[in-house]
Amino acid sequence: MSGSKKLSWLLRHGATEAGLPMDPAGWVDIAALLAMLDMKRAVLDQIVADNTKSRLQVEGDRIRACQGHSFGVPVQVEALEASWHRYEGADRVWHGTSVEAAEKIAASGEIARGARTHVHLAPGLESVVGKRAGVHVMLGVSVARVRAQGLEVFESPNGVVLCRAVPTGCIDQVEPQTKRAKKSNLADLFLL
Repeated sequence: MSGSKKLSWLLRHGATEAGLPMDPAGWVDIAALLAMLDMKRAVLDQIVADNTKSRLQVEGDRIRACQGHSFGVPVQVEALEASWHRYEGADRVWHGTSVEAAEKIAASGEIARGARTHVHLAPGLESVVGKRAGVHVMLGVSVARVRAQGLEVFESPNGVVLCRAVPTGCIDQVEPQTKRAKKSNLADLFLL
């Protein structure tokens, strides 16, 4: 596992398993992290600088993953949300997914966060943050509809838009990204 992937895994999913102390907002002490990984600070700084999605945030002598934490680490949803900004952006954000997952979303009635603390959303179709590479379909989510459901929308320091869940009634557009998705009837599933 590369240094960047190992850091992301440790700070998003593996701190408890590795025995790395973490506060409720996901911050860990850099000195403790460097000792655990037997890593020099210059290497850590280079990994942070080279991360194309800016997933890692450094403040003074502490570091954290900006978002993407699983429930297996000692973060608290409220503490994470308090460390982010309320999202004030455009009326539509995007959730990238597979055809199969989109069908499950339509059947379940929501985009669920799964094992993570929040659903990840991209601020735009061309965004490099907030979505996985190689998605089949982008689901457009109306921020106004999400708020009308009583849900808050946040933005992490690296620009990922986050929400605890997204009811399917908030999906107002389906943008197929692959030939397979274009042949599917996903828009019909979401009654668009």
